[in-house]
Amino acid sequence: MRDRFDMRRMEKVLIMDVPVKRPVPTPSASTTLVKDTVADRLRAEIASGALRPGIRIIEGHWARKFGVAQASIREAINLLAQEGFVTKASGRSARVVNLTQQDVLQIYEVRGALEGLAARLLATRTHDVKPLELALETMRRASKEKRPAELIDADLKFHLELCRLSNNSYVFDHARRVLLPLFAFVRIRVLSSGQDTSVWGKDFDAHQRIVDLVKEGQGEVAEAYVQRLMTRFASTAYDNWEKKPAAVLSRGRQPKETSRKRKRK
Repeated sequence: MRDRFDMRRMEKVLIMDVPVKRPVPTPSASTTLVKDTVADRLRAEIASGALRPGIRIIEGHWARKFGVAQASIREAINLLAQEGFVTKASGRSARVVNLTQQDVLQIYEVRGALEGLAARLLATRTHDVKPLELALETMRRASKEKRPAELIDADLKFHLELCRLSNNSYVFDHARRVLLPLFAFVRIRVLSSGQDTSVWGKDFDAHQRIVDLVKEGQGEVAEAYVQRLMTRFASTAYDNWEKKPAAVLSRGRQPKETSRKRKRK
């Protein structure tokens, strides 16, 4: 009887010592939906200009305004940080991405080196440029239908695909770090200023030229062309991103002209 009791007690001890694997908790669909919805609303606030570049995003304020938990705002901010819309420094509040004209000039210098190399590598390794052609087709369609947000997203996709197709993971990783915040900033400036798609019209031929050079296997020519292209873009990009459509400018000037006529009377 004593041996049997000891054996049972030993079995209990052994069972208690075995680590129990508990299922790892996964976020529920509702939690993910809230996070994505809040991110969409914050992104809209940024694009509309309500949250200007460089402005601090106060979690408590937006949690009260949207009627959600502060944790949901924090998770949404993390999503926007991945997309380049906000920047987060350790121990500091997130801020809407903000780039100076000097920042933009330096970014285009890096882009010339990275994307030029990507074009050369792609031309010498493969001539499969279908993803580039699809992105360019989307850009043209968005321009024709006057949808600037879609055009900017397609433009970003074109340049990311160029770097991804190079098959050099370092080129692609560095390109993402440079391109995501840049295009997020472009999106903010263009949409908040009410700009149309006309400013991109002259650039489609340049994008097509990159595709053609890659397809022809002219790697060194493609690299030099991309570098020259980025130098040209750099000189006008910052100002172009806030150019108002001619119709908007004329409407904006009309009240002043009317007021002058009234003064003359």
